[in-house]
Amino acid sequence: MSRRLLLVNGPNLNLLGTREPDVYGTATLVDVERITAAAAAEFDLEVRAVQSNHEGVLIDAIHAAREDCVGIVINPGGLTHTSVVLRDALTGVALPFAEVHISDVYAREEFRHHSYLHDVAAVRVIGRGVDGYADAVRELVTHL
Repeated sequence: MSRRLLLVNGPNLNLLGTREPDVYGTATLVDVERITAAAAAEFDLEVRAVQSNHEGVLIDAIHAAREDCVGIVINPGGLTHTSVVLRDALTGVALPFAEVHISDVYAREEFRHHSYLHDVAAVRVIGRGVDGYADAVRELVTHL
């Protein structure tokens, strides 16, 4: 059996480190991938990371995860609030997943309060900064 997690980062997360550092901090996407991989290694898990600004690329990666992953850690970015097809992809592959948000979305604009994933995610980690990715891995392993 595969011992791999898929790490998915959605639109604009490639700009971490420079995009609104007062909201997202100064850690980069490379830092996020390193933090996630280190947490996964605690449980003998590998991580395959994908980031895209294109919804279809993310959906294709989620579909491919059926073949060799036991779970998914996803920060869908703005797609959290808009994408039914992302939700359908996640439920369609039937892998447990953790929804991660670096900032506290409930302390921000009203439109960010709704998540299309909230009721189907095994784990939700919100507002813990980039360390939330490690927390998500540690919480997700209890669902694997």
